[in-house]
Amino acid sequence: MGFIKNIKEEIRIIRERDPAIHSNMEVFLYPSFKVMLHYRIAHKLYLNRHYFWARWVSQRGVRKTGIEIHPGAQIGKGLFIDHGNGVIIGETAIIGDNVTLYQGVTLGGTGKEQGKRHPTVGNNVMISAGAKVLGSFTIGDNSKIGAGSVVLEPVPPNSTVVGVPGRVVKRNNVSLPQEEMDQVHLPDPVKEDLSMLRQSNIALTNKLIEMENEIKALRKGVTHEDL
Repeated sequence: MGFIKNIKEEIRIIRERDPAIHSNMEVFLYPSFKVMLHYRIAHKLYLNRHYFWARWVSQRGVRKTGIEIHPGAQIGKGLFIDHGNGVIIGETAIIGDNVTLYQGVTLGGTGKEQGKRHPTVGNNVMISAGAKVLGSFTIGDNSKIGAGSVVLEPVPPNSTVVGVPGRVVKRNNVSLPQEEMDQVHLPDPVKEDLSMLRQSNIALTNKLIEMENEIKALRKGVTHEDL
């Protein structure tokens, strides 16, 4: 894709996913736009084994935007980084098409392991503010990661993940995250667990009351059938 086509595509993506934008010219001020320009240059240098210059270009992008994308990362079409400050994408991370990242997202490793050590993010995935995805595993297509989640295990396609550590709380959510851009209306696993405990406690309490009444009746010499 040529330079002009890249710019047109960035304008389309940002206008599609950010309601705060009012004109095409604003795109040139967006950190997402600036950092992707730096990334594309740095990635080409990296592929040609010019590692120092690749990192030099990459670090210039970090200073301008607060977004750190390693030159070795593989990024598909349609990546949008909203706000973006504090976003980190590791060297062996792979990002599919039409992915949305919010500020503070980390696609990182878990230590000093060698080889593939960063996540693979599928197509049409949204990772909300402050989420950390750590390790070499796959986030399935059309999935949504809740704000502040820490994801340490693979995520099946069409899933919603929340919590620390992150766990799947919804499956087969066929709507595409980039169409909704909704970071708020996600299932609350703690609330659901508390609700289940409450229902179990009510059932147990009712059972104990029933047993207590039966014992009282037996003590009075009255059978349960006579009640």
